[in-house]
Amino acid sequence: MGTVILIIFVAGYIAIATEHSIKINKAATALLIGVLCWAVYVLSSADTASAMHQLMEHLSEISGIVFFLMGAMVIVELIDIHDGFEILTQKISTTRKLKLLWIISFTTFFLSAVLDNLTTTIVIISLLRKLLSDRKDRLFFAGIVIIAANAGGAWSPLGDVTTTMLWIGGQITAGNIIAELILPSIVCLVVPLVYLSFKMKGNVKPPEEKIKSSQPVASAIERNTVFAVGIGALLFVPVFKTITHLPPFMGVLFGLSVLWIVTELMHGGKDHESKNFYSVTHALRKIDTSSILFFLGILICVSALQSTGLLTNFANWLTKTIANDTIIVMSIGLLSSIVDNVPLVAATQGMYSLAQYPTDHFFWEFLAYCTGTGGSALIIGSAAGVAAMGMEKIEFFWYLKRISLLALAGYIAGAVCYIIQNQLLH
Repeated sequence: MGTVILIIFVAGYIAIATEHSIKINKAATALLIGVLCWAVYVLSSADTASAMHQLMEHLSEISGIVFFLMGAMVIVELIDIHDGFEILTQKISTTRKLKLLWIISFTTFFLSAVLDNLTTTIVIISLLRKLLSDRKDRLFFAGIVIIAANAGGAWSPLGDVTTTMLWIGGQITAGNIIAELILPSIVCLVVPLVYLSFKMKGNVKPPEEKIKSSQPVASAIERNTVFAVGIGALLFVPVFKTITHLPPFMGVLFGLSVLWIVTELMHGGKDHESKNFYSVTHALRKIDTSSILFFLGILICVSALQSTGLLTNFANWLTKTIANDTIIVMSIGLLSSIVDNVPLVAATQGMYSLAQYPTDHFFWEFLAYCTGTGGSALIIGSAAGVAAMGMEKIEFFWYLKRISLLALAGYIAGAVCYIIQNQLLH
Protein backbone atom coordinates (compact mmCIF):
# COMPACT_ATOMS: atom_id res chain seq x y z
CA MET A 1 0.00 0.00 0.00
CA GLY A 2 2.67 2.48 1.05
CA THR A 3 4.71 1.78 -2.07
CA VAL A 4 1.72 2.33 -4.37
CA ILE A 5 0.85 5.63 -2.66
CA LEU A 6 4.46 6.76 -2.89
CA ILE A 7 4.54 5.93 -6.61
CA ILE A 8 1.32 7.91 -7.16
CA PHE A 9 2.79 10.86 -5.24
CA VAL A 10 6.07 10.85 -7.17
CA ALA A 11 4.30 10.48 -10.53
CA GLY A 12 1.98 13.36 -9.66
CA TYR A 13 4.90 15.45 -8.46
CA ILE A 14 6.63 14.95 -11.80
CA ALA A 15 3.43 15.85 -13.67
CA ILE A 16 3.08 19.05 -11.64
CA ALA A 17 6.71 19.93 -12.28
CA THR A 18 6.31 19.37 -16.03
CA GLU A 19 2.90 21.07 -16.28
CA HIS A 20 4.01 23.31 -19.13
CA SER A 21 5.34 20.40 -21.21
CA ILE A 22 2.45 17.97 -20.76
CA LYS A 23 -0.12 20.81 -20.97
CA ILE A 24 -2.20 19.55 -18.04
CA ASN A 25 -3.18 22.05 -15.37
CA LYS A 26 -1.36 21.32 -12.10
CA ALA A 27 -4.63 21.71 -10.16
CA ALA A 28 -6.14 18.76 -12.04
CA THR A 29 -3.05 16.65 -11.32
CA ALA A 30 -2.99 17.61 -7.63
CA LEU A 31 -6.66 16.75 -7.16
CA LEU A 32 -6.22 13.44 -8.98
CA ILE A 33 -3.24 12.23 -6.94
CA GLY A 34 -4.89 13.41 -3.73
CA VAL A 35 -8.00 11.34 -4.40
CA LEU A 36 -6.02 8.33 -5.69
CA CYS A 37 -3.74 8.25 -2.65
CA TRP A 38 -6.70 8.20 -0.30
CA ALA A 39 -8.57 5.66 -2.45
CA VAL A 40 -5.62 3.26 -2.27
CA TYR A 41 -5.30 3.79 1.48
CA VAL A 42 -8.99 3.22 2.21
CA LEU A 43 -9.32 0.21 -0.11
CA SER A 44 -6.27 -1.51 1.34
CA SER A 45 -7.10 -0.67 4.96
CA ALA A 46 -8.38 -3.41 7.25
CA ASP A 47 -10.41 -0.83 9.17
CA THR A 48 -12.23 1.32 6.62
CA ALA A 49 -14.10 3.26 9.31
CA SER A 50 -10.82 4.28 10.94
CA ALA A 51 -9.39 5.40 7.59
CA MET A 52 -12.50 7.45 6.87
CA HIS A 53 -12.27 9.02 10.31
CA GLN A 54 -8.67 10.03 9.57
CA LEU A 55 -9.76 11.59 6.29
CA MET A 56 -12.44 13.63 8.03
CA GLU A 57 -9.94 14.84 10.64
CA HIS A 58 -7.52 15.94 7.94
CA LEU A 59 -10.34 17.52 5.96
CA SER A 60 -11.24 19.77 8.89
CA GLU A 61 -7.67 21.13 8.94
CA ILE A 62 -7.43 21.35 5.15
CA SER A 63 -10.76 23.13 4.76
CA GLY A 64 -9.62 25.70 7.33
CA ILE A 65 -6.55 26.48 5.23
CA VAL A 66 -8.56 26.59 2.00
CA PHE A 67 -11.20 28.92 3.49
CA PHE A 68 -8.42 31.10 4.87
CA LEU A 69 -6.80 31.31 1.43
CA MET A 70 -10.10 32.05 -0.30
CA GLY A 71 -11.15 34.68 2.24
CA ALA A 72 -7.79 36.46 2.08
CA MET A 73 -7.85 36.44 -1.73
CA VAL A 74 -11.35 37.95 -1.81
CA ILE A 75 -10.30 40.71 0.60
CA VAL A 76 -7.27 41.48 -1.56
CA GLU A 77 -9.41 41.49 -4.72
CA LEU A 78 -11.88 43.90 -3.12
CA ILE A 79 -9.02 46.26 -2.28
CA ASP A 80 -7.73 45.91 -5.84
CA ILE A 81 -11.14 46.57 -7.40
CA HIS A 82 -11.31 49.83 -5.42
CA ASP A 83 -7.74 50.72 -6.54
CA GLY A 84 -6.67 50.55 -2.90
CA PHE A 85 -3.12 49.50 -3.74
CA GLU A 86 -2.61 52.86 -5.41
CA ILE A 87 -2.02 54.16 -1.87
CA LEU A 88 1.09 52.01 -1.64
CA THR A 89 2.29 52.34 -5.22
CA GLN A 90 2.20 56.12 -4.92
CA LYS A 91 4.60 55.88 -1.96
CA ILE A 92 7.08 53.78 -3.96
CA SER A 93 8.58 56.19 -6.46
CA THR A 94 11.82 54.40 -7.34
CA THR A 95 12.18 52.70 -10.71
CA ARG A 96 15.61 51.24 -9.95
CA LYS A 97 15.16 47.50 -10.08
CA LEU A 98 17.61 46.66 -7.28
CA LYS A 99 16.34 49.31 -4.87
CA LEU A 100 12.76 48.25 -5.49
CA LEU A 101 13.69 44.61 -4.83
CA TRP A 102 15.17 45.51 -1.42
CA ILE A 103 12.10 47.60 -0.53
CA ILE A 104 9.63 44.91 -1.55
CA SER A 105 11.67 42.14 0.14
CA PHE A 106 11.87 43.81 3.54
CA THR A 107 8.26 45.00 3.36
CA THR A 108 7.32 41.37 2.78
CA PHE A 109 9.67 40.16 5.54
CA PHE A 110 8.19 42.29 8.32
CA LEU A 111 4.60 42.13 7.08
CA SER A 112 4.84 38.33 7.04
CA ALA A 113 5.75 38.32 10.72
CA VAL A 114 2.61 40.33 11.58
CA LEU A 115 0.17 38.60 9.24
CA ASP A 116 1.51 35.28 7.98
CA ASN A 117 3.52 34.22 4.95
CA LEU A 118 0.49 33.12 2.92
CA THR A 119 -1.58 36.29 3.32
CA THR A 120 1.49 38.49 2.85
CA THR A 121 2.39 36.76 -0.41
CA ILE A 122 -1.12 37.34 -1.76
CA VAL A 123 -0.99 41.03 -0.80
CA ILE A 124 2.53 41.69 -2.13
CA ILE A 125 2.01 39.89 -5.45
CA SER A 126 -1.14 41.93 -5.96
CA LEU A 127 1.01 45.00 -5.26
CA LEU A 128 3.68 43.89 -7.76
CA ARG A 129 1.07 43.85 -10.51
CA LYS A 130 0.66 47.58 -9.91
CA LEU A 131 4.41 48.25 -9.97
CA LEU A 132 5.83 46.05 -12.74
CA SER A 133 4.64 45.80 -16.31
CA ASP A 134 7.26 43.29 -17.50
CA ARG A 135 6.17 39.73 -16.72
CA LYS A 136 9.75 38.43 -16.41
CA ASP A 137 10.55 41.06 -13.80
CA ARG A 138 7.33 40.32 -11.96
CA LEU A 139 8.02 36.59 -11.86
CA PHE A 140 11.52 37.13 -10.49
CA PHE A 141 10.27 39.54 -7.84
CA ALA A 142 7.56 37.02 -6.91
CA GLY A 143 10.25 34.37 -6.45
CA ILE A 144 12.18 36.59 -4.02
CA VAL A 145 8.91 37.45 -2.27
CA ILE A 146 8.49 33.74 -1.49
CA ILE A 147 11.92 33.68 0.19
CA ALA A 148 11.16 36.90 2.09
CA ALA A 149 7.70 35.76 3.22
CA ASN A 150 8.97 32.42 4.52
CA ALA A 151 11.98 34.02 6.24
CA GLY A 152 9.72 36.65 7.83
CA GLY A 153 7.25 34.04 9.02
CA ALA A 154 9.84 31.77 10.65
CA TRP A 155 10.82 34.09 13.54
CA SER A 156 7.29 35.09 14.54
CA PRO A 157 4.85 32.79 16.41
CA LEU A 158 2.11 34.10 14.09
CA GLY A 159 4.07 34.23 10.84
CA ASP A 160 4.16 30.56 9.86
CA VAL A 161 1.85 27.64 10.62
CA THR A 162 4.74 25.47 11.83
CA THR A 163 6.07 28.13 14.23
CA THR A 164 2.52 28.57 15.53
CA MET A 165 2.22 24.79 16.02
CA LEU A 166 5.43 24.70 18.06
CA TRP A 167 4.27 27.72 20.08
CA ILE A 168 0.87 26.18 20.85
CA GLY A 169 2.51 22.82 21.58
CA GLY A 170 4.73 24.38 24.24
CA GLN A 171 8.00 23.61 22.44
CA ILE A 172 8.87 27.33 22.08
CA THR A 173 7.85 30.61 23.72
CA ALA A 174 6.91 33.72 21.75
CA GLY A 175 9.51 36.14 23.10
CA ASN A 176 12.35 33.67 22.90
CA ILE A 177 11.67 32.55 19.32
CA ILE A 178 11.64 36.18 18.17
CA ALA A 179 14.92 36.93 19.92
CA GLU A 180 16.66 33.75 18.71
CA LEU A 181 15.48 33.58 15.10
CA ILE A 182 15.17 37.17 13.88
CA LEU A 183 18.88 37.46 13.01
CA PRO A 184 19.13 34.08 11.20
CA SER A 185 15.92 34.92 9.31
CA ILE A 186 17.32 38.29 8.22
CA VAL A 187 20.50 36.53 7.06
CA CYS A 188 18.35 34.05 5.12
CA LEU A 189 16.90 36.96 3.14
CA VAL A 190 19.94 39.25 2.95
CA VAL A 191 22.32 36.66 1.46
CA PRO A 192 20.30 36.27 -1.80
CA LEU A 193 19.75 40.05 -1.93
CA VAL A 194 23.46 40.80 -1.53
CA TYR A 195 24.28 38.37 -4.32
CA LEU A 196 21.65 39.97 -6.55
CA SER A 197 23.08 43.41 -5.74
CA PHE A 198 26.09 42.53 -7.89
CA LYS A 199 23.97 41.04 -10.69
CA MET A 200 20.80 43.08 -11.00
CA LYS A 201 20.86 46.31 -12.99
CA GLY A 202 18.45 48.54 -14.86
CA ASN A 203 15.07 50.03 -14.17
CA VAL A 204 11.55 48.68 -14.02
CA LYS A 205 8.72 49.95 -16.14
CA PRO A 206 5.44 50.63 -14.31
CA PRO A 207 2.30 49.39 -16.06
CA GLU A 208 0.34 51.93 -18.02
CA GLU A 209 -2.98 52.90 -16.55
CA LYS A 210 -5.82 51.53 -18.61
CA ILE A 211 -9.23 52.66 -17.50
CA LYS A 212 -12.12 51.56 -19.64
CA SER A 213 -14.84 54.10 -20.15
CA SER A 214 -17.46 51.60 -18.96
CA GLN A 215 -15.50 50.70 -15.80
CA PRO A 216 -16.47 52.55 -12.61
CA VAL A 217 -13.76 54.49 -10.81
CA ALA A 218 -13.70 54.52 -7.00
CA SER A 219 -13.49 57.89 -5.28
CA ALA A 220 -10.58 58.73 -2.99
CA ILE A 221 -12.75 58.24 0.11
CA GLU A 222 -13.98 54.85 -1.12
CA ARG A 223 -10.45 53.77 -2.05
CA ASN A 224 -8.97 54.79 1.29
CA THR A 225 -11.83 53.30 3.31
CA VAL A 226 -11.70 49.90 1.62
CA PHE A 227 -7.90 49.80 1.84
CA ALA A 228 -7.94 50.65 5.56
CA VAL A 229 -10.73 48.20 6.41
CA GLY A 230 -9.26 45.44 4.22
CA ILE A 231 -5.70 45.66 5.56
CA GLY A 232 -7.10 46.15 9.06
CA ALA A 233 -9.16 42.96 8.65
CA LEU A 234 -6.04 40.99 7.70
CA LEU A 235 -3.99 42.47 10.54
CA PHE A 236 -6.81 41.66 12.98
CA VAL A 237 -6.66 37.92 12.20
CA PRO A 238 -3.88 37.07 14.72
CA VAL A 239 -5.55 39.32 17.31
CA PHE A 240 -8.89 37.56 16.73
CA LYS A 241 -7.17 34.18 17.11
CA THR A 242 -5.49 35.23 20.37
CA ILE A 243 -8.72 36.58 21.87
CA THR A 244 -11.16 33.87 20.77
CA HIS A 245 -8.79 30.87 20.30
CA LEU A 246 -10.65 30.16 17.07
CA PRO A 247 -8.62 29.07 14.01
CA PRO A 248 -7.26 31.76 11.64
CA PHE A 249 -9.84 31.12 8.90
CA MET A 250 -12.57 32.30 11.27
CA GLY A 251 -10.72 35.58 11.67
CA VAL A 252 -10.44 35.99 7.91
CA LEU A 253 -14.14 35.24 7.44
CA PHE A 254 -14.95 37.77 10.16
CA GLY A 255 -12.82 40.40 8.42
CA LEU A 256 -14.37 39.56 5.04
CA SER A 257 -17.90 39.88 6.43
CA VAL A 258 -17.11 43.32 7.91
CA LEU A 259 -15.57 44.52 4.64
CA TRP A 260 -18.54 43.06 2.74
CA ILE A 261 -20.99 45.06 4.87
CA VAL A 262 -18.90 48.22 4.46
CA THR A 263 -18.85 47.91 0.66
CA GLU A 264 -22.57 47.12 0.53
CA LEU A 265 -23.39 50.26 2.52
CA MET A 266 -20.87 52.30 0.54
CA HIS A 267 -22.31 51.44 -2.87
CA GLY A 268 -25.94 50.79 -1.88
CA GLY A 269 -27.26 53.92 -3.60
CA LYS A 270 -25.46 53.41 -6.90
CA ASP A 271 -26.80 51.93 -10.14
CA HIS A 272 -26.85 48.16 -10.56
CA GLU A 273 -23.77 48.02 -12.81
CA SER A 274 -21.54 49.99 -10.41
CA LYS A 275 -22.84 48.15 -7.34
CA ASN A 276 -22.18 44.78 -8.98
CA PHE A 277 -18.66 45.82 -10.05
CA TYR A 278 -17.65 46.58 -6.44
CA SER A 279 -19.42 43.56 -4.94
CA VAL A 280 -17.96 40.48 -3.25
CA THR A 281 -19.64 38.41 -5.96
CA HIS A 282 -17.47 40.13 -8.58
CA ALA A 283 -14.37 39.66 -6.40
CA LEU A 284 -15.13 35.94 -6.06
CA ARG A 285 -15.22 35.63 -9.85
CA LYS A 286 -11.82 37.33 -10.10
CA ILE A 287 -9.88 35.14 -7.65
CA ASP A 288 -7.83 32.30 -9.11
CA THR A 289 -9.98 29.28 -8.26
CA SER A 290 -7.55 26.84 -9.91
CA SER A 291 -4.79 27.82 -7.47
CA ILE A 292 -7.16 27.13 -4.55
CA LEU A 293 -7.99 23.71 -6.01
CA PHE A 294 -4.29 23.02 -6.53
CA PHE A 295 -3.64 23.87 -2.89
CA LEU A 296 -6.53 21.60 -1.85
CA GLY A 297 -5.20 18.68 -3.92
CA ILE A 298 -1.66 19.00 -2.54
CA LEU A 299 -2.89 19.09 1.06
CA ILE A 300 -5.15 16.05 0.53
CA CYS A 301 -2.24 14.14 -1.00
CA VAL A 302 0.17 15.01 1.82
CA SER A 303 -2.45 14.07 4.43
CA ALA A 304 -2.55 10.59 2.87
CA LEU A 305 1.23 10.31 3.24
CA GLN A 306 0.86 11.32 6.85
CA SER A 307 -1.98 8.87 7.59
CA THR A 308 -0.13 5.92 6.10
CA GLY A 309 2.81 6.65 8.39
CA LEU A 310 5.25 7.25 5.54
CA LEU A 311 6.35 10.62 6.92
CA THR A 312 6.75 9.29 10.45
CA ASN A 313 8.70 6.28 9.21
CA PHE A 314 11.01 8.56 7.28
CA ALA A 315 11.55 10.73 10.36
CA ASN A 316 12.33 7.61 12.42
CA TRP A 317 14.79 6.48 9.76
CA LEU A 318 16.51 9.87 9.91
CA THR A 319 16.85 9.60 13.68
CA LYS A 320 18.37 6.12 13.56
CA THR A 321 20.61 6.76 10.55
CA ILE A 322 21.83 10.26 11.42
CA ALA A 323 22.71 10.64 15.09
CA ASN A 324 23.10 14.40 14.85
CA ASP A 325 20.31 16.83 15.75
CA THR A 326 21.65 19.62 13.53
CA ILE A 327 21.81 17.46 10.41
CA ILE A 328 18.44 15.86 11.18
CA VAL A 329 16.67 19.21 11.55
CA MET A 330 18.33 20.63 8.43
CA SER A 331 17.27 17.51 6.50
CA ILE A 332 13.68 17.90 7.73
CA GLY A 333 13.80 21.54 6.61
CA LEU A 334 14.90 20.59 3.11
CA LEU A 335 12.35 17.76 3.02
CA SER A 336 9.67 20.39 3.68
CA SER A 337 10.39 21.78 0.21
CA ILE A 338 9.01 18.50 -1.20
CA VAL A 339 6.39 17.60 1.39
CA ASP A 340 4.31 20.13 3.31
CA ASN A 341 6.06 21.28 6.47
CA VAL A 342 2.94 21.05 8.65
CA PRO A 343 2.73 17.21 8.81
CA LEU A 344 6.52 17.04 9.11
CA VAL A 345 6.49 19.25 12.19
CA ALA A 346 3.47 17.37 13.55
CA ALA A 347 5.34 14.08 13.13
CA THR A 348 8.45 15.54 14.78
CA GLN A 349 6.40 16.81 17.73
CA GLY A 350 5.07 13.30 18.18
CA MET A 351 8.51 11.70 17.97
CA TYR A 352 10.36 13.90 20.45
CA SER A 353 8.99 14.77 23.89
CA LEU A 354 9.47 17.88 26.00
CA ALA A 355 11.24 15.65 28.52
CA GLN A 356 13.87 14.88 25.89
CA TYR A 357 14.02 18.42 24.48
CA PRO A 358 12.56 21.01 26.91
CA THR A 359 10.86 24.26 25.90
CA ASP A 360 13.09 26.64 23.92
CA HIS A 361 15.68 23.94 23.36
CA PHE A 362 18.05 24.30 20.39
CA PHE A 363 16.23 21.46 18.63
CA TRP A 364 12.82 23.18 18.62
CA GLU A 365 14.12 26.64 17.72
CA PHE A 366 16.22 25.27 14.88
CA LEU A 367 13.26 23.19 13.70
CA ALA A 368 11.13 26.35 13.54
CA TYR A 369 13.75 28.08 11.39
CA CYS A 370 14.47 25.14 9.08
CA THR A 371 10.87 24.11 8.39
CA GLY A 372 9.85 27.75 8.01
CA THR A 373 12.53 28.66 5.46
CA GLY A 374 13.48 25.32 3.90
CA GLY A 375 10.29 25.21 1.85
CA SER A 376 11.55 28.13 -0.27
CA ALA A 377 13.98 25.78 -2.05
CA LEU A 378 11.11 24.55 -4.28
CA ILE A 379 8.05 26.53 -5.27
CA ILE A 380 5.59 23.91 -4.04
CA GLY A 381 7.41 23.59 -0.71
CA SER A 382 5.45 26.29 1.12
CA ALA A 383 2.02 27.89 1.24
CA ALA A 384 3.58 31.12 0.02
CA GLY A 385 5.12 29.34 -2.96
CA VAL A 386 1.90 27.55 -3.88
CA ALA A 387 -0.07 30.82 -3.69
CA ALA A 388 2.50 32.64 -5.86
CA MET A 389 2.58 29.74 -8.30
CA GLY A 390 -1.17 29.94 -8.75
CA MET A 391 -1.46 33.72 -8.89
CA GLU A 392 1.39 34.37 -11.34
CA LYS A 393 1.39 31.00 -13.18
CA ILE A 394 5.03 30.38 -12.22
CA GLU A 395 6.44 27.18 -13.70
CA PHE A 396 8.16 24.65 -11.44
CA PHE A 397 11.38 24.46 -13.47
CA TRP A 398 11.54 28.24 -13.96
CA TYR A 399 11.65 28.62 -10.18
CA LEU A 400 14.11 25.72 -9.84
CA LYS A 401 16.48 27.33 -12.32
CA ARG A 402 16.33 30.94 -11.16
CA ILE A 403 15.31 31.03 -7.49
CA SER A 404 16.04 27.66 -5.82
CA LEU A 405 19.81 28.15 -5.47
CA LEU A 406 19.29 31.63 -4.03
CA ALA A 407 16.79 30.23 -1.53
CA LEU A 408 19.13 27.35 -0.65
CA ALA A 409 22.06 29.73 -0.12
CA GLY A 410 19.95 31.88 2.20
CA TYR A 411 18.66 28.80 4.05
CA ILE A 412 22.16 27.47 4.72
CA ALA A 413 23.54 30.91 5.66
CA GLY A 414 20.73 31.48 8.15
CA ALA A 415 21.23 28.00 9.61
CA VAL A 416 24.95 28.62 10.08
CA CYS A 417 24.14 31.99 11.66
CA TYR A 418 21.78 30.35 14.15
CA ILE A 419 24.26 27.61 15.06
CA ILE A 420 27.06 30.13 15.68
CA GLN A 421 24.71 32.43 17.60
CA ASN A 422 23.53 29.52 19.76
CA GLN A 423 27.06 28.42 20.57
CA LEU A 424 28.12 31.95 21.51
CA LEU A 425 25.09 32.76 23.65
CA HIS A 426 24.47 29.33 25.20
